[in-house]
Amino acid sequence: MAATAARLLTPTAAPDPALVDQRVRFSGVAWGDYQRLLDLRGERAVPRLTYLEGELELMSPSVEHEGLKTRLGRLIEFYAGLSGIALEGFGSWTLRCEQQQRGAEADECYLVGPLTSPPTLPDFAIEVVWTHGGLDKLPVYRGLGVPEVWIWQDGRLRFYALGEDGYRAAARSRFLPALDPRLIQDCMGAPSQTEALDLLRRRLGL
Repeated sequence: MAATAARLLTPTAAPDPALVDQRVRFSGVAWGDYQRLLDLRGERAVPRLTYLEGELELMSPSVEHEGLKTRLGRLIEFYAGLSGIALEGFGSWTLRCEQQQRGAEADECYLVGPLTSPPTLPDFAIEVVWTHGGLDKLPVYRGLGVPEVWIWQDGRLRFYALGEDGYRAAARSRFLPALDPRLIQDCMGAPSQTEALDLLRRRLGL
């Protein structure tokens, strides 16, 4: 009993801040205040802001989060290049709509095909869920009208396609229908980003 009590009273080590996404969330935030925060942040990459009907989340991604989203983005871009698919990347493009009271900044976002005019929305946005507990992004992207959201979480890549009743899980992306998510999952587990790209090339038989 004494040993059990001692363990309960012993403080656990706090997680390394570099390995955990840092979030601050506010309620009752007016759209104008959200806009002003975007202006104050300017061109800096952090914090990333998500806005949903008065709820505002500020997030500074951890080094692990950034490593995963960069690896995933590189794999998708490499896959497109090897497959002869025109792909335009827009990083953490700030998407916002005052009428819908929504704003988001994806980890990565892309348009498939050649650009014929200035884009208003990406074809798909990518979200890496590393530290749990953040604002649910799917309702945000639904109001913005983003056709697909790809979510990397717990070692799995999932596709969500927008329909009349919201997002539904899909086995494949309609924008890259030949892309097998299991292939990307295997490559994400490689020891380095360089080895991940090499594994993808070899798995494609190139």
